[in-house]
Amino acid sequence: MWRWIQGPGAVFRDPLPGSTNYLNAYDASGNLIRAGNGSRLKEEGSEDIPSKLPGEDESEGEETKNIASGEPIPKEQADDLTPFPLNRNFRSQPVLSEELREEIWNRVILGNQSVKTVSAGLNVEMSRVGAVVRLKSVEKEWENQGKPLVNTYARAILSMLPSTPYSPNGKPTNHETINDLPVHRDTLPQIFYPVSESRHFTRADAGRVFNSSLLPADDRIPHPELISMAKDEIAGIVRSEREERLLRRNELELQKAEQRRQMQKEKEERGVTIVQPENGRWAFRFKEISVEEAGRNGRGRKGVGARYGFPHEDRKKGQIKIPRRVD
Repeated sequence: MWRWIQGPGAVFRDPLPGSTNYLNAYDASGNLIRAGNGSRLKEEGSEDIPSKLPGEDESEGEETKNIASGEPIPKEQADDLTPFPLNRNFRSQPVLSEELREEIWNRVILGNQSVKTVSAGLNVEMSRVGAVVRLKSVEKEWENQGKPLVNTYARAILSMLPSTPYSPNGKPTNHETINDLPVHRDTLPQIFYPVSESRHFTRADAGRVFNSSLLPADDRIPHPELISMAKDEIAGIVRSEREERLLRRNELELQKAEQRRQMQKEKEERGVTIVQPENGRWAFRFKEISVEEAGRNGRGRKGVGARYGFPHEDRKKGQIKIPRRVD
């Protein structure tokens, strides 16, 4: 073991800067495979062993290069991201860089942009954007309270994992697919639906075959506005104009959603009678209730006293006790 640590295994003592350091990226002799065939990777000015041994002076800030060509290390390939040699099917997925997470938080909290807009602009799935905003908010709160953060440990872990960088001036890097079509339960059965050749059968028609109220695929994807952007691109509209149109569409959707919430709130208020006693500290709210709302078993969620005699859900094991969405 000590012979391996001082020989081929010496490359794992100090991780490569800005790169992963998995076993499958090296051959049996400790050579970085993607650096070139038969070439050994080491730092400039070092000895034959790729990494410095204990007791030797370490030079920080030097760029790791390939001795054969003198060029910087190429970026990891798919085969370099398999940390387990016996499981070639598992590949380490990239994580969000610290700069990209900070940009997500700035756009949502400081820029007051919607989660959908940030997701489409940075190619990050909406649920991940919400998770980043919640965790970043906790981090900012701890910083304001003076609580210590393990930033050194976080930086060390991020340096050894593949990450998605933030490109402020260029096209955003694709972190993951953001427009996957969710599988609806009504589309699970296999249906053979005869259609005449002369009929123009669209996605909307296909949705009505499964269910009369099922929306077409173009409306059920997380980002239907990207279809409009693609049509604008095909029409030859410049990128700045396409992004401006996207912002206008998102603002219009937010206004419609706010109007729906306001209408729902007003509808609920019309069904409630408030009685305020004279010089009283409390107000009594009366609402019309139907016994049928309790359901057949008497435990319907809309029934009166549905939770009486039952423990709160947040006191049960396995229940998620943190917010799972960002409005």
